[in-house]
Amino acid sequence: MSNEKFYVTTPIYYANDVPHLGHAYTTIAADVVARYQRMMLGGDNVYFLTGTDEHGAKIAQAAEDNKLKPQEFVDKIAADFQMIWDRLSISNNDFIRTTEDRHKEIVVDFLNKLKEAKTPLGNPVIYEGEYEGLYCVGCETFKSEYDLVDGKCPDHNKEPEPYKEKNWFLRLSDYGDKLKELIESGEFKVLPEIRANEILGLINIGLKDVAISRQTLKWGIPLPFDKDQVTYVWVDALSNYISALGGPESDLYKKFWPCDIHLMAKDILKFHATIWPAILLALDLPLPKEVFAHGFFTVDGQKMSKTIGNVIAPDELVDQYGTDATRYLLLSQFGFGTDGDFSKERLTNIYNAALANELGNLVSRVLAMTDKNFAGRVPKYNVGYDKFFEFDLQTDWNRYDVYMKSYQFDQALNVIWENVRRCNAYIDKEKPWELANGHKDILADVLYNLLETIRQTAIMSRPFMPEISERILMQLGFEAEKELAKSIEDLRKWASLPLDQKITKGEVLFPRLENENNKDK
Repeated sequence: MSNEKFYVTTPIYYANDVPHLGHAYTTIAADVVARYQRMMLGGDNVYFLTGTDEHGAKIAQAAEDNKLKPQEFVDKIAADFQMIWDRLSISNNDFIRTTEDRHKEIVVDFLNKLKEAKTPLGNPVIYEGEYEGLYCVGCETFKSEYDLVDGKCPDHNKEPEPYKEKNWFLRLSDYGDKLKELIESGEFKVLPEIRANEILGLINIGLKDVAISRQTLKWGIPLPFDKDQVTYVWVDALSNYISALGGPESDLYKKFWPCDIHLMAKDILKFHATIWPAILLALDLPLPKEVFAHGFFTVDGQKMSKTIGNVIAPDELVDQYGTDATRYLLLSQFGFGTDGDFSKERLTNIYNAALANELGNLVSRVLAMTDKNFAGRVPKYNVGYDKFFEFDLQTDWNRYDVYMKSYQFDQALNVIWENVRRCNAYIDKEKPWELANGHKDILADVLYNLLETIRQTAIMSRPFMPEISERILMQLGFEAEKELAKSIEDLRKWASLPLDQKITKGEVLFPRLENENNKDK
């Protein structure tokens, strides 16, 4: 295995309400990245972090509304997140909570160091001042006129409130030139390109100093040098990416920092692409290599809203489709960096067409034909017969790698499905049911090509559908955990399916579902 490492994070999710589909979308994507990198580098060389952001005014208010103390409330919400991540087969190495002592200690240490640090222009990094401006309670941040649409916060459709308060500030305005240089040189990558252009546009307008403390808030980490002030949510939250590693002196930090990619939705990109790198520069710590902001999605053309009643809970999808199908359906519909729309009716149609009819049916009938014609044993293989399968798979692995490393998950899934459809077309062309009558030698070659392609398809599918991948490998006669521990080079080698290995037909991978809208037709 390589000595390279890979560190991937989700944002820590704000613990003022239960997990929703947007949280699941980001976290499944991060899990796919982590699982792919583990295939490439080995599990010990990959670290995957997620967690919850548990301080702030909205959380204190939500706790009060639920007649709970803030800590009791966030304990419950954090448990909700961990439960749904288990149901979605999320393979995170750690789950960081900002109310944990290990996190608070690093935040206090960072604040003390920021207090003594200087900006590139020689000014104090943080300073005490008074801020008067427009404050969005929903975002828990001050807004400029540039941030508003028709005088309202675009995320909450509310006018921000005039607010005046004595705070400590991060002198972000001194970091614009340095951040612009790092982004334009590619040393600090903001992806996709459209998001980098947005951040560069903000920098060109001029970055404003930001408050890093609140005077009136009580639910948070007190500033170590001003006990009348509580650490503002973004400085608290962003530090999690290092506090989870144990801080700059820890072995985990030394192995995995800088982070290889921070994944998030586009609404929090500017905090990760301006405030966070400025803090790291002030602390003389390396910047993350990449931040990637994906788009938003609507449901049946409308923004998810409790008022409209179109909010989809992750649990609801898992109950209906199963874990791996949910993962597939969420990542296959549109490009990861773009906005898109989900339709529950369309999801069921895609489930039946792609998962049940194409992949599930392929595995079922190839294993059934092997069981019927060769007593459930992998038949002999003539290496000179239909070598295009081996050639095509080598090409497909190369394309798959390009798409996975550039976070084009829908395109990587298209590569997998090209193999599935190639196999189904091959069956229609070769007609194995006819070869069974007097042409067993050719039938053996046909079935071996199909079985070996199914094996490699299961390996490709592993980051997206880990449970289904293991089930397919077990049906092919492997001890899945032992097989998947092999190097990626060995797993990709053609004809690695042992002759005469016992296969098992097993249960249907994806039972067909009835579309709710068709029940009465």
